[in-house]
Amino acid sequence: MNTRKTILRFAGLGAAFALVVAACGTPDDAEDDAPTSSTTDAASSGVEPSTTARAPEVTAAVDVLPEGPSALQTRVADEFPDPLVDPAEIISGGPPPDGIPPIDDPSFVNVADALDLLPAAEPVVALEIDGDARAYPVRVLIWHEIVNDTVGDVPVSVTYCPLCNSAVSYRREVRGVETTFGTSGSLFASALVMYDRATESLWTHFDGRAVVGLLAGDQLEPIASPLLSWEEFRTTYPDGLVLDPDATGFTRNYGSNPYRGYDDPNTDPFLFLGVPDDRAEAKQRVVGITHNGEAAAYSIEAVSGGGARATNVELGGEGLVIFWKAGQATALESSEIAGGRDVGSVSVLRAEVDGEALTFVAQDDAFVDEQTGSRWLLNGEAVDGPLAGSRLERINHLDTFWFAWATYQPGTALIETA
Repeated sequence: MNTRKTILRFAGLGAAFALVVAACGTPDDAEDDAPTSSTTDAASSGVEPSTTARAPEVTAAVDVLPEGPSALQTRVADEFPDPLVDPAEIISGGPPPDGIPPIDDPSFVNVADALDLLPAAEPVVALEIDGDARAYPVRVLIWHEIVNDTVGDVPVSVTYCPLCNSAVSYRREVRGVETTFGTSGSLFASALVMYDRATESLWTHFDGRAVVGLLAGDQLEPIASPLLSWEEFRTTYPDGLVLDPDATGFTRNYGSNPYRGYDDPNTDPFLFLGVPDDRAEAKQRVVGITHNGEAAAYSIEAVSGGGARATNVELGGEGLVIFWKAGQATALESSEIAGGRDVGSVSVLRAEVDGEALTFVAQDDAFVDEQTGSRWLLNGEAVDGPLAGSRLERINHLDTFWFAWATYQPGTALIETA
């Protein structure tokens, strides 16, 4: 390792520690949001996610949630099922529980009334359920990491982990019981560890599993929520809603990036105790997909280029397409979120309509199927041509760093060229 790279790695670790502590801040009010006490390996969960086209299926309560010790207070107790990870590898990230405070009462404004709310390139987490489309600006999530919300009548937790560069949303119900999630203040494999407020069990953000506590072994239902540029969201969902940064109930320097310089493959992940898979740099950006039991990570370079690009792939025995479109800034590079380099927006879709397989090419800033010549948007909606009005099924994916994807999907393939 050369001297410059060594300096960059240690500088990245020092900066990361400072930024995690900085994220704690002070709410507008002085109310204490700390949780109260409640009465091995990280392999793939194999759970198939919901699409954004319909609400996840409602599941009736099958059990009363157990009572017992809080995993925020102790990692080992006779009442706990066997942990899914070594509890010793769940380590403090600096802040106390909810020291990085979730937003539990989000306020929204209409997109049509807030077209200039954000710079066009700023990233947002996009969630659509039964026609209810909402944008959660990363400028807010980078300081709060969790928003507990209800979208399309579905209770959800929208989560974002800056350290592993990933956004994941889940139905916030456990065994049919609705709950909310908070930040535990701990990390596993340099990724956010959440806790549910019903039992205070610990859950890994990256795959939605309860790993320690009364609910160890339970699995949350994921809902696809890709990162899009604000320009892409406001154009695609003009009747949607956007989380209002001026009504979070907290005082933060929204728009600034406390993780400046973190999106750099020459630096190490913060507090990562494992050995990174050496097939790629730890913080190589990848598009991670698990489909029909098969996992693959596509380097961002393999699926991007020009103003837009369509990459036709086969995974899990089915044809998929990865749409990439320029225009989204990385939130984790510049001191201002909007100033990050262009990493583009990604969607992953099942490449078929009514049982007919399709292949795609990019034309200008849109996508065209080679079978009918219909024109498609990034979200998988056909807006022109014989298939106008059709929607491709969205497949859940993660825009993330390689070290995180390879940790949770150790058998993954890595595709570095198209």
